Amino acid sequence: MGIVPTTYFIYGKKEIDFLTQADPTLGEAMKRLGMVERTVIPDLFTALVHAIVGQLISAKAAQTVWERMQTQLGEITPHNLTEQPAEVIQQCGITMKKALVIKEIAASIVQGTIQLEELCELSDAEVIKKLMSINGVGRWTAEMMLIHSLQRPDVVSWGDIAIRRGMMKLYGLDALTKEQFESYRRTYSPYGSVASIYLWRISFE
Repeated sequence: MGIVPTTYFIYGKKEIDFLTQADPTLGEAMKRLGMVERTVIPDLFTALVHAIVGQLISAKAAQTVWERMQTQLGEITPHNLTEQPAEVIQQCGITMKKALVIKEIAASIVQGTIQLEELCELSDAEVIKKLMSINGVGRWTAEMMLIHSLQRPDVVSWGDIAIRRGMMKLYGLDALTKEQFESYRRTYSPYGSVASIYLWRISFE
């Protein structure tokens, strides 16, 4: 068993007070929901695999696959996954394409051609650009890494269906344009990641 230790995104009164003042509608929801915990994975490779698993499937399905991977594959490390046949990774509940992407990334890290530690020194935009240069990693995956591993404070992902659904529920909208989204995102800045954590929760109410 290689269960990943659980830690949570760090935020507190400063972020909540700012968002409540900037957006009273969000503030009311935050008051009603109380502190919402969001799991983060500090290890960059483990977090990247987790984000790839979560691409284009529901959060519940992704969690099932993730638990199966940890149980069946052991530690989610580059060395361990490089040694696993792609078929074994696939059998955890992902496509062969994703299994091959994960193996390719693991091998590149072992060989030193990808160095994820460099991400810690980069800006959000640079992290996104660097991650998107990796086969199988798109903008949404990179943005999830910013929140769920690097704990960057100001990330609201247009590509995340649940975040958009949370906005629509919160503000009583039947549809959401990119312009409306950007307006809300600017309102939340510089604590967009905390707003995202609440929007995720609201979307599943």
